[in-house]
Amino acid sequence: MNNPPSIPPADSEHAFGHDTSRRTAFKAVGATLGAAAFAKALAPLTEWAPTLSVDEFLQKHYKELRPEEMAQIIRRLEDETRQRYGADVRIEDIKPSDDVQFAYALNLSICIGCRKCAEACHKENNHDRASQQSYIRVLEMQKGSIDLEKGNAHYDHPVPQKDKFYMPVQCQQCDRPPCVSVCPVEATWKEKDGIVVVDYNWCIGCRYCEAACPYHARRFNWSAPKISATEVNPVQAYLSNRIRPQGVMEKCTFCLHRTRQGRLPACLEACPTGARVFGNLLDPESEIRWVLENKRVFVLKEDVGTRPRFYYFFDE
Repeated sequence: MNNPPSIPPADSEHAFGHDTSRRTAFKAVGATLGAAAFAKALAPLTEWAPTLSVDEFLQKHYKELRPEEMAQIIRRLEDETRQRYGADVRIEDIKPSDDVQFAYALNLSICIGCRKCAEACHKENNHDRASQQSYIRVLEMQKGSIDLEKGNAHYDHPVPQKDKFYMPVQCQQCDRPPCVSVCPVEATWKEKDGIVVVDYNWCIGCRYCEAACPYHARRFNWSAPKISATEVNPVQAYLSNRIRPQGVMEKCTFCLHRTRQGRLPACLEACPTGARVFGNLLDPESEIRWVLENKRVFVLKEDVGTRPRFYYFFDE
């Protein structure tokens, strides 16, 4: 299997120095230039996202926000969603729990390649409707091979085919995520329950993370999503399925807006064969623990050392 592309190390210290962030740097520029000149100076940097406001661009990092600041941002995002999409939504900032370590497993023996999981992901996560975007790719694989590069994600014939098996691939929520280590502005990180998240208001769209991911699990938002008001999923979270702005990276979050509140991921609920298993690794009675303890499981591209929390197995 191929290794991920080599990316030069880049972090916030390399990019901006020890004590300066993107926001504080531009605030200093703004104080020096004055409002009119500052707006003109920002223009080239925001051309990739015409809807990006100065307030959004200057927002502090998620980890630095006080509760009242986050509440104000959420109110603004809800108002903007109402204005742009005509939909009333509720956005929450749902924190991880101390006693939870999420993981996923998928039974390749009974996956039939129907793509119901990808369709559910598309709707649940407020993707652009015209693009049919999803965080899940379902690969049609030749039996006997697990080489992702030989999988076909664009099959259009009836499934399942007798000489094939089907491998859905999405974010593996790695314990050693290369996408995190290459981000120059720390817009992506791993939370304590194992979910790798993105602050869409902090991402600069450089796509380093996309190049670094060996699973092709990151998506770039080339344009502002187009969704009708009746199709918008109103149950949203700041770090999960809120409607993303143009020009940023996005990814699967194990539906944290659902799973952190005791529900299952949308892709799992949509699976007609029961191929998907999700749960808390710290719960000895969970189904995910039973699978890991009783099945022969494997992870994709184990040789690259990412330590995925997404497992695959076949029935014996």
